[in-house]
Amino acid sequence: MTNTPQTGPQIKEWIEGIHAYVPGKATGADGRALIKLSANENPLGCSDAALAALANAGAPATYPDPDARELRGAIGDLNGIDPARIVCGTGSDELLNLAAQAFAGPGDEVLFSRYSFSVYDIAARRCGATAVEAPDADFATDVDSLVAHVTERTKVVFLANPNNPTGTCLGREGVARLHAGLPQDVLLVIDQAYGEYLTLTEDDGGLELAANHENVLVTRTFSKIYGLAGERIGWATGAPALVDALNRIRGPFNVTSSGQTAAIAAISDQDFVARSRDHNTAELARFTAKIAALGNHGLRAIPSKANFLLVLFEGRVSAEAALHALGDAGYAVRHLPGQGLPQALRITIGKADDMDAIADTLRTLVERA
Repeated sequence: MTNTPQTGPQIKEWIEGIHAYVPGKATGADGRALIKLSANENPLGCSDAALAALANAGAPATYPDPDARELRGAIGDLNGIDPARIVCGTGSDELLNLAAQAFAGPGDEVLFSRYSFSVYDIAARRCGATAVEAPDADFATDVDSLVAHVTERTKVVFLANPNNPTGTCLGREGVARLHAGLPQDVLLVIDQAYGEYLTLTEDDGGLELAANHENVLVTRTFSKIYGLAGERIGWATGAPALVDALNRIRGPFNVTSSGQTAAIAAISDQDFVARSRDHNTAELARFTAKIAALGNHGLRAIPSKANFLLVLFEGRVSAEAALHALGDAGYAVRHLPGQGLPQALRITIGKADDMDAIADTLRTLVERA
């Protein structure tokens, strides 16, 4: 049989190399709905103020404010940032992709640590750049390794802090050392999607770096602690030239009217943010301790500063077997073989009863083995 040559449009080779993003599942193999702890959503939902704002958003026939001026003002007031140095996006994912697109292209390199957010690889390839992974340090970012992998072709360095999917976090000193080790013409993108889960004493100093340097961009999202994942709202801040570059290529009406309205209301309810942080801190500690108690059965938890825990299965029970057992128990968690972690499950921190049920299921499984 002869192969018929393709005569239609030809996909660019760098696009053909992309493996599409795989979202966390919410159903079992049989289609049964599961309790979804696979996408790092807030188990407390979102603020009542945001819900009320969404209910009264109105005017779906008119375009949203293309510059999200009121939202940028609210973000600026909360974080002490000039709104002119803020750009909003369709989740932080859009802004991460735009950062790579604006500053890298064919022949360039985009650098990040192994076991980083899978969107970084997609963002690099999407603009024709080469994705480069630096070795990790026991699933955490290794600053020396990242700096050692910078070449004359490096244009963008991505740092997820806290990191998804490992939950590890570089402290202020580590982030500053990474920035100091980069050439001035290399853009450092600090992805703080889970930044609000950190306490003030754990702040990594990223916003300060973005305020004081020409080559630092910080991204954040309303999808995690604010509980507005369905509205797709993110923002970034950095030097005026960086913000201008992203504004040139972002979608002209990229944040919906309802999203802008809900985000403004969510910002006004910092009590909800504090409750969400406190809930996560308590349940993360409890669940981590339960996993640690199963260490003699081959389970190991990577210390996390986010709203999830990466659990390694290094004994007789495989991560895949645990995935199926948890699915049978009614829970969807994230298996990550596509990110080089076939031996791991990423488990979102949910409500207390759910975390107890997951821990009990895992304990029963490993004890039987």
